[in-house]
Amino acid sequence: MANRGPSYGLSREVQEKIDQKYDSDLEQRLVDWIVAQCGGNLEKPQPGKENFQTWLMDGTILCRLINSLYPRGKEPIKKIPETQMAFKQMEKISQFLQAAEAYGVTTMDIFQTVDLWEGKDMAAVQRTLMALGSLAVTKDDGQYKGDRDWFHRKAQGYRREFSEEQLRQGQSLIGLQMGSNRGASQAGMTGYGMHRQIM
Repeated sequence: MANRGPSYGLSREVQEKIDQKYDSDLEQRLVDWIVAQCGGNLEKPQPGKENFQTWLMDGTILCRLINSLYPRGKEPIKKIPETQMAFKQMEKISQFLQAAEAYGVTTMDIFQTVDLWEGKDMAAVQRTLMALGSLAVTKDDGQYKGDRDWFHRKAQGYRREFSEEQLRQGQSLIGLQMGSNRGASQAGMTGYGMHRQIM
């Protein structure tokens, strides 16, 4: 973690607002899912934002998590080195983020590496993991492990097919959001420049 002194003024207010978004109940659900998904020899951290950050910070657990969502042999991160070097750990976090985006997590839901590494926005880390869990439940490809009620299923597209005849008919209609010209007439209108007659 970065060694920083206390923040003051606007910086402090902004950080406090970011910290308020962190959800302790969600943390416990995410820890339970990660342990169930990664399997066996993974120890749960003590409750608390700092412990959750420390648990995920080296990137190893995140890499194991994303790999467990793929069939054996098709894992996106081939080698997960155990290392204490900071830049290598940050590189593993970046690899996880790239793999999560390739899995289908939207760019808006992806956290930045420093959000986890420096603990700047742990709520964003939770948001990414929630989006990943929801996608895993939605894909329903047999790779998800854990309680399906932990995450909501994402809405699937409802594709509609129209015949050429229906498409041609739709071109001749004026949609109501564009307005209507029914009942419109120019009766009673006068030409430009003429005075209005008042009686």
